[in-house]
Amino acid sequence: MHYIVFDLEFNQDFSSFQEQNTIIKRSKYPFEIIQIGAIKLDLDFNTIAIFNRYVKPTIYSKVNSFITELTGITTEQLLIQEPFFEVYNAYIEFIGNTESIFCIWGMSDIKELFRSVDYYKLDPNPLPKMFINLQPYASKHLNISEKKLLGLQNAIEMLNIPITYNFHNALYDAYYTAEIFKKIYTSSIQPKLYDPSYIKIRPIQRKKQIDYDSLIQQFRKMYGRDMTEEEQEIIKLAYKMGKTHQFLK
Repeated sequence: MHYIVFDLEFNQDFSSFQEQNTIIKRSKYPFEIIQIGAIKLDLDFNTIAIFNRYVKPTIYSKVNSFITELTGITTEQLLIQEPFFEVYNAYIEFIGNTESIFCIWGMSDIKELFRSVDYYKLDPNPLPKMFINLQPYASKHLNISEKKLLGLQNAIEMLNIPITYNFHNALYDAYYTAEIFKKIYTSSIQPKLYDPSYIKIRPIQRKKQIDYDSLIQQFRKMYGRDMTEEEQEIIKLAYKMGKTHQFLK
């Protein structure tokens, strides 16, 4: 059995769609994966293989300037790479046939990986079915509320793991995630089954109604008199407009 510790870098630039549509349905398009980095560990946490591939874009024709500034990845660098389906096949070969567990920092990477596989109509079956999200376990290890999820760099610093590479590089971030895994691992860290079709159902919140009678009564107390009908309408309108936050500076 192996652990596949992986990280992704994404791009999204709607101004550079390769597909020319009159109306762009943005929710249809995933964040485009432009780098996959992974470390394969055995059960004793020894590194037995490394994967690092950049991806030629096919959805967006250029890398967003913010992404370039963050990751150092440029459009020119990616144009000479292979497209996603080629890199995905190489990634599957890297993972191999041995039973494996994905290890990730946060849920976004695994979600976008499966989303991209679905978008390109590729076979997701060779991917590991089980995963460990190390982010909440790191918070627990550091005696921080599991609801307070740390960024990767903050966790590395708090765990006193040496910083030897830049962050926001898929391979280096996978390396740091692997180092965290080694540092915090206990038998209580158990993998979970990943279901890419799962959608979290949020509870329906009861629509709140404004108690205008109490609102007007408060103004009566403030001014020591009854409010005219015109004043009451102005108060109600001002309250509604204030709730939209449109006049905040």
